[in-house]
Amino acid sequence: MKKTWKWRLAQIVELQWWKNYLKNKSKADYLAWKKKYWRDLLAKAELSFLKKQKAVVLDTGCGPAGIFMVLEGHQVKAIDPLLQRYETELPHFAIVDYPYVQFEALPLENLTDKGIYDVVFCMNVINHVSELERSMDNLVDAAKTNGYLLLTIDAHNYGFFKRLFRFLPGDILHPHQYDLTEYQQMLTKRNCTIEKCLLIKKTFFFDHYLLVGRKKVF
Repeated sequence: MKKTWKWRLAQIVELQWWKNYLKNKSKADYLAWKKKYWRDLLAKAELSFLKKQKAVVLDTGCGPAGIFMVLEGHQVKAIDPLLQRYETELPHFAIVDYPYVQFEALPLENLTDKGIYDVVFCMNVINHVSELERSMDNLVDAAKTNGYLLLTIDAHNYGFFKRLFRFLPGDILHPHQYDLTEYQQMLTKRNCTIEKCLLIKKTFFFDHYLLVGRKKVF
C-alpha cells in the first residue's frame, strides 16, 4: 500500500476528529443514536433479504461506530486501519461489545478477499483511502457475483470547488474529491449496475448520497 502524505495526515486528523466529536457524548446515548441512523439507512436501501437470511457481510473503513453495529445475526467482517487506536483511545468502542464481528486492523488497499461477500459496505470511506483505484477494485472483487455494494459518499456540487479542494486541499479528511457522476462511473466501469442513488443530505459544497450497486455476471 502506498501511503501518501495526504493519507497519513488524514489518518491523524480522523482520530482527533473522533476524539473531539465523542468527548462530551455518553456512550449509551451515542450508540443508541448511531444504531438508529444505520437502521434507517438500511431501510432506505431496501435490502429485504438481510431480514430473512444470514448473509456474509463486509464493513470497510468501519470506524468505531460502523454499520456492523446493526448486523447481528449475520457473518460480519469489519476492517479499518485505526481499529487498535479506536479501542485504546475511544471509550465508545470496544471489540468485546460485538462478538458476532470479526475485526481486522486493515486498510482497504490491503484487502485480499475475493468473491466472498453478499454485501460490501463502504460508508463514507472511499474518499479517505490512499489508493482510490486499488480500493475500488478490492471492494468489487470482495463481493460475490450478484452481490451488493453500498457506498455513502460526499459528492461535489460544483466543478470549481472540486478542483480547488484537490489543489489545497480544502477538506483535509478526504484526500479525494469527486462528483456524483464520477463516483457512479467508478462502479459501472467495474461491471456493476447502479440500482439506487439516494440523496441522504444536502449541503452547499457536497451532497451526501447512498449508492446501491450490484456486481454483474461477466
